[in-house]
Amino acid sequence: MKKSNSLFMFTLIMSTMITISSTNWISMWMGLELNMMSFIPLILQKSNKSSSEAAMIYFLIQSMSSIILLMMIMINMMKLSINEEIINYAITICILMKLGAAPFHKWMPEMMSKMKWINCFLLMTWQKMAPLMMISNLNNSNILINLSIIWSVGVGCLGGINTSSLRKLMAYSSINHLGWMMSIIKSINLWMLYWMIYSMITLMICFTMNSYNFLFMNQITTSNMMNTEKINLFILMLSMGGLPPFIGFLPKWITIQSMIYSKEFTMIFIMVMFSLVTLMFYMRIMINMFLLSNSESKWKLINYKKHSTVLFMMINFSLPVILIMDTF
Repeated sequence: MKKSNSLFMFTLIMSTMITISSTNWISMWMGLELNMMSFIPLILQKSNKSSSEAAMIYFLIQSMSSIILLMMIMINMMKLSINEEIINYAITICILMKLGAAPFHKWMPEMMSKMKWINCFLLMTWQKMAPLMMISNLNNSNILINLSIIWSVGVGCLGGINTSSLRKLMAYSSINHLGWMMSIIKSINLWMLYWMIYSMITLMICFTMNSYNFLFMNQITTSNMMNTEKINLFILMLSMGGLPPFIGFLPKWITIQSMIYSKEFTMIFIMVMFSLVTLMFYMRIMINMFLLSNSESKWKLINYKKHSTVLFMMINFSLPVILIMDTF
């Protein structure tokens, strides 16, 4: 089983590389299909009802969007008398469906609530790279992308308020961050930097949640973690929310600065206001954890279970160091 997982992981990585390095739509489509067929067996590592449902949801959404995408590519290649702008609209919608961006987002929280944390991490990070690269290479209609950005940022923050499942909360958080990434999609360097920092923070959160087997908010509240571990999780959540001085603030800062140069002031205002709401539901989890069940009487800085705690704290507090180095 482990050998087959390694094979599927290898093909998952290679398929994304094929899509990114392709110069024509057909080879991009082939890369996306190979990516889908590599990810489904990883979801089905354990044959139970939840993983089967998740795999079926993923297969239906991805295959439906791929069919429409292939049809648009074929129409474009045959040079039929259809407005090119309409084809670009249709292709953009197909890619947004693959990404799980709003208003085509409903499948993603439902699917993530039925998967393991490692698969959730892959879906939130690696599976977004190829479609985002396709959108950045497309002659986008600003109206469609801007509508999706506002919708994604709004849905991402409002959806997270109404859920007690941590995996669904992370899914809505991913949709919110996707809106931020799409707002700087025209600059490949900027959205790739945002994607890398977001992936790093998501990896640390998923690793922590998986270590303690947290699935719902009440499990965090009633957990018997040490204070150092609680502080670490608190910092990770604030970093995901984009609060300074943590490293998660850096990509949002870069995005805001880029949008100011582009004079997109209304969009910045909407996105920042919705970001405050996302911070609220991250804080809600952490405040309950500290106030309701804090039975630890003193700090234990040595001999705690998870050596990763100090490493995670150092990474999250690296933003001031980056700024100091940047001044020299």
